[in-house]
Amino acid sequence: MSYTGPDFDPPPERRSRRGPLTVALAALVCGGLLGWGVYAATGGTDDKGAGAKAEGSPSAAPRTPSPAASSPAGSASPSAEDGTSPAARTPSASAPAAAGPLKGKVVVIDPGHNPTNAEHTAEINRQVDVGTHRKECDTTGTSTDDGYAEAEFTLDVAHRMRALLQRQGATVKLTQDRDRPFGPCVDERARIGNAAKADAVVSIHADGSGAGNRGFHVILPGPVNAGEADTRAIVGPSRALGERIAGNFVRVTGTAPSNYIGGGTGLVTRKDLGGLNLSTVPKVFIECGNMRDSKDAALLTSGAWRQKAAQGISEGIVSFLRG
Repeated sequence: MSYTGPDFDPPPERRSRRGPLTVALAALVCGGLLGWGVYAATGGTDDKGAGAKAEGSPSAAPRTPSPAASSPAGSASPSAEDGTSPAARTPSASAPAAAGPLKGKVVVIDPGHNPTNAEHTAEINRQVDVGTHRKECDTTGTSTDDGYAEAEFTLDVAHRMRALLQRQGATVKLTQDRDRPFGPCVDERARIGNAAKADAVVSIHADGSGAGNRGFHVILPGPVNAGEADTRAIVGPSRALGERIAGNFVRVTGTAPSNYIGGGTGLVTRKDLGGLNLSTVPKVFIECGNMRDSKDAALLTSGAWRQKAAQGISEGIVSFLRG
């Protein structure tokens, strides 16, 4: 996503006075980043660069994917690549939650974009109100140079997360599951989480930045109080959710925080995203990597790595919900 606009804030400075919960959360993130330091010392990369795509600005339609790149993990036969069963990769949307530590908790997963958005440009270009301004309903998303679409990536990771979280006892809902022709629009995505009274919402994305820009970042809502948007009550818990996800994502995937935004923290605050502005429940976005960098693309197109990404995000959610 792009990082220009009237409401973009850099990550805020840490306050000198910290409560016990903040200290604990900071320790978790630091622990995760320390894990990355060990990884980098043993062979990680340190590419640098700048640039990105925007959630609400028109982006190029995903290239036509090659069969190998575009096959959803859930439709493939079991392989050594990801070590999961077909049921784990694409569980039924109506599968009951198991008994577990998250019994009674509701998690909404928001797979960014939609595989058929490009066929509905008039609909997704329609302007919607996000509180601070108006912007496009949705975008097509980005893709790797080989044509693996962001919308395919986000659905695959969402399916894997759903399986993991249901096994922890959570009730899991997706904002879309290839069950609608386009969207939903960014304002509706927020309303889905609100209506579910979700305990946590995570929007899954992959970036479309320049080559050399690598790593993940978690986008947190900034304080907004304009029109229909009022994030003041969710800024704190959303930051706690984002910190837990960032720390666990580093630990499980071995992937570094972004080298082009966030100052190495893996955390970015924004006020221009409708999915965050209109949320009334704790919510964050995660850009899992940069599809336009060949090294990140190699990870994003790997089923085994996508399973790790799903696990890292899910474990961050579990840590947040268990307190």
